[in-house]
Amino acid sequence: MSVLIYAESENGSLRKGAFEVASYAKGVADALGTTVTAVTINVSDVSVLGTYGVSKVLQVSNDSLEKFQAKSYSSIIAEAAKAEDSKVIILSSSTNSKYVAPLLGVALNAAVASNVVSLPKSTSPFVVERTAFTNKAFQDTQLNSEVKIICVSSNAYGIKEAEGSAAAEAFSPTIDSGSLEVVSIDKATDKVSIADAEVVVSGGRGLKGPENWHLIEDLADVLGAATACSKPVSDMGWRPHSEHVGQTGKPVATNLYIAVGISGAIQHLAGINASKVKVVVNTDPEAPFFKAADYGVVGDAFEVVPQLIEKLKEFKSAN
Repeated sequence: MSVLIYAESENGSLRKGAFEVASYAKGVADALGTTVTAVTINVSDVSVLGTYGVSKVLQVSNDSLEKFQAKSYSSIIAEAAKAEDSKVIILSSSTNSKYVAPLLGVALNAAVASNVVSLPKSTSPFVVERTAFTNKAFQDTQLNSEVKIICVSSNAYGIKEAEGSAAAEAFSPTIDSGSLEVVSIDKATDKVSIADAEVVVSGGRGLKGPENWHLIEDLADVLGAATACSKPVSDMGWRPHSEHVGQTGKPVATNLYIAVGISGAIQHLAGINASKVKVVVNTDPEAPFFKAADYGVVGDAFEVVPQLIEKLKEFKSAN
């Protein structure tokens, strides 16, 4: 009766979130006195999962699953859970997993807790802590069903290595494709995706035009960060909608979020509030973002950002 995880991947490679989910599952498994089993879909090299506490990997290989389909993926995970007699199933809080979780909950008659930020406070009864009210509060949630599904909030638990190795075996479940077919997927071309980034540099209308976006990109390059933007910027066509973060865009839960020229509308703050450290650069000292930020710089982005880039380059070259 192992703890089961779905290890997400993209283009045949495991995503960073898979390692955080594995690390979290190892903590849960230790508390329950059991092991961790992972399900992967179209991933050739799964040995690295053993580094993060996974003992067994069920490898699914099927060309029809190259494009994500929530119905198919949830049916695979459900079948794996039944095969392994898993009573605790752990997913990430990625967009894909949020589609999978409710379908999986219905298939297994399981309670689902999303946005979980720490290991269970108790396993009998099973109680987890999760964020609520767009990350403005924490909530203790008790899961009373026999099977429990936990979605771990990004960057909440962290990636923790553990000694061990993962034994891989082929898994050939029944594929339930449902009535939907994915025809195409449009992806942003960022070097680092917002979902996988530990650092995000975001820009707003304070940059005055798309021709000045190189400031955001240059700062992101130095930090190895993903680039993002506020809703007005994407609405005006300066940046693609795939980079829009906030309550009405992509939620962000990074270790560091840097906002340049963003005033901090309530919808934007709600979507990035889970980030651990928030930094704002703005000319207006009364901008709402300053009340939510951990660090604030009152100044012109066209002066502050180039100096910040130079200082970071100097620091990196000296270290």
